Amino acid sequence: MPVAAAGLSSIHRASMALGACALALLAACATGPSSQRPLVSVSLPSAPMNEATRLRWLDRVSWGANASSDAQLAQRGLALWMRDQLNPRPAPLPPAAQAQIDAMTISHTPLDQLVIALDNQRKAADALPDEDEKKAARQAYQQELNRLAREAQQRFVLRALYSPNQLQEQITWFWVNHFNVNLRKDNIRALVGDYEENAIRPHALGKFRDLLGATLHHPAMLRYLDNAQNAVNRINENYARELMELHTLGVGSGYSQTDVQELARVLTGVGVSVQPADAPPPNMRAAVSADYVRRGLFEFNPNRHDYGPKTLLGQPIQARGLAEANEALDRLARSPATARLVSRKLAMYLVADEPPPALIDRMAAAFTRSDGDIAVTLKALFESPEFAASLGRKFRDPVHYVMAGVRLAYDDRVALNVNPMLNWINRMGEPLYGHETPDGYPLNEAVWASAGQMNTRFEIARAIGANGAVLFRTDDKAPLEKPAFPQLAESRVVRAMQGSLSADTREALAQAKNPQDWNTFLLASPELMRR
Repeated sequence: MPVAAAGLSSIHRASMALGACALALLAACATGPSSQRPLVSVSLPSAPMNEATRLRWLDRVSWGANASSDAQLAQRGLALWMRDQLNPRPAPLPPAAQAQIDAMTISHTPLDQLVIALDNQRKAADALPDEDEKKAARQAYQQELNRLAREAQQRFVLRALYSPNQLQEQITWFWVNHFNVNLRKDNIRALVGDYEENAIRPHALGKFRDLLGATLHHPAMLRYLDNAQNAVNRINENYARELMELHTLGVGSGYSQTDVQELARVLTGVGVSVQPADAPPPNMRAAVSADYVRRGLFEFNPNRHDYGPKTLLGQPIQARGLAEANEALDRLARSPATARLVSRKLAMYLVADEPPPALIDRMAAAFTRSDGDIAVTLKALFESPEFAASLGRKFRDPVHYVMAGVRLAYDDRVALNVNPMLNWINRMGEPLYGHETPDGYPLNEAVWASAGQMNTRFEIARAIGANGAVLFRTDDKAPLEKPAFPQLAESRVVRAMQGSLSADTREALAQAKNPQDWNTFLLASPELMRR
């Protein structure tokens, strides 16, 4: 076992005993602040929907229509089902899926313990005198980082496929993309699972201000945008710039380069400390020692903070120390420009590449009126005639395409190996947590509809429709079950879809020589490219 790897193993064993309790606590707070406010209901027609309309709603609100979700929607009715989606309660996944998540290191090892053990492993590797041993130990460290990142990706896929809270899963992914971090930088491979789980997910349908604050306090964001290096007399503006340009106000909203510089000064000292919980704080001047904060890996170090006066967006910052950051976030989160940026991006994600201005206006008004309540903002979207008119027209990015294909083909049958799905997503250029730049993956059709992309999608449609049995074996050398493909032509959901298929698609399906070809032609059809 590589040096210090034993430390990770002991953490793994020790924390297993706490796993069930910790998971229960996480589930209990999964909805975050939204659980404290009245239920958000959507005013929608109460009359029963026809099957085709139900499927179009499912394709947009969930990760893709399938038989089980269609049955749930039919039973609850659209208004109650949407209320459930906007106000998610803790809901277990199917046992075979939940067991996979429960077994993951990221599910039961506290992040600070995990990162400290990894840091010790890295330092021990670097200290080895023998070059061959050092190379092997460094490789083991990198492999452990890769394993943790893969766990986060696998957990995301399992939840997207099987969680009853489909809207929460969709919007969690939206915010992960909005507040993008890239796993290739530094040790973010070890951090990204916790970033999604504890910074994004609890606030995905809650208050935007809480979400913004949670991302600022997470080491993944502070490492990715270099604020861990931001200190008085050594200012790093990266995070401050993206916080205004991408996360809140947006380009052209009226802030200046001086505002970026002032916000960077506000954020000096906000960083990361890889220290045990009982480690003493650094030596500080008595006048500022009370300002020191350390929670897990997050640290506010007064020694690194610029205590001079600051002005942001034309108004002075009144607070002191870490409270300056909170005051700045309040100002940014409640700006009308932020209401419009967030509303427009949500509408791009859920309605159209170029959302109607009137819809953005109504959403921004709901955002402002509710003090940034994301569920209330989405209520305005889902109630709009623009949303209903857009159903079936939004092009699926690679992640949505793969999830929808597997959900349709295999319904609630639990995949035991989602790595082929991750490989399919990677082949189409949208690896989870893999976007290099802070702007996140683009949401528009033009980026994902090239001829090369369509060719790759046809190959993936065949993989899902003809060779999907690879998802249901844990050992890559185990024989594939027979038949190794779904019977899509016999699916009730697919039969309901067929009335809306184009003449060209129906003609292609009629020419299929076997069920595998039929599945492939359906999954590669223009209709299945959209949601």
